[in-house]
Amino acid sequence: MANYDAPFEIHVHGDVPLRADVTYTQLQEALKPLWKYAGAKSLADAAESAYEEEPGIKFDATEHVLRMCWTVEGDQDFRQSLDEMAMSLNELSEQGAAIEVTFYDAEFDEEEEPPEAEARDDFVMLFVGPTPAAIMQVQRDLLVEDVVNLMERHFDAGELNGVVAEIDRLFSQRFDALVSSLEIGKPPRGSGGPGGGHGGGRRPRHLH
Repeated sequence: MANYDAPFEIHVHGDVPLRADVTYTQLQEALKPLWKYAGAKSLADAAESAYEEEPGIKFDATEHVLRMCWTVEGDQDFRQSLDEMAMSLNELSEQGAAIEVTFYDAEFDEEEEPPEAEARDDFVMLFVGPTPAAIMQVQRDLLVEDVVNLMERHFDAGELNGVVAEIDRLFSQRFDALVSSLEIGKPPRGSGGPGGGHGGGRRPRHLH
């Protein structure tokens, strides 16, 4: 299962609320892009992480939640597997959710590299949900959290109501534009929501 020549250690992290009627078989099919990429024959075969201290991929049947804290060796082509997984999870999800994916440069050694050298670490944030509105709600909540945390260093929380209102206005405009485009230019059925967003920058490994 391990690919020792892979240039990245890829960490997938997030909790996805699932519909109450979702079965393990359905979830295994939705996550097939991940376990196939890992060279496994089933979800159970790939559920353990490359690191023992990480829980791996778990289906909480009581809470109806998919929990992922899982690392696999791979390359940039793993992004295609992520996109396929996100589209499948959209149909099983009960609420919007964010999935963090961090690419750690497995060939980079800070102690041996020259000071000017930079790792090829990368970071991707995927958003899944049953509807575009559910996905946008998660995106909005994360943005508000990030902006408020940043600005509270300089302002009291009560002074930031206008900033939050402006973020809500921007997301309302985006949602209205999406609804308009679906009504005018696309079939009313079978229209999928956005699957993910991409960002850059280094991220510390997080074990939860």
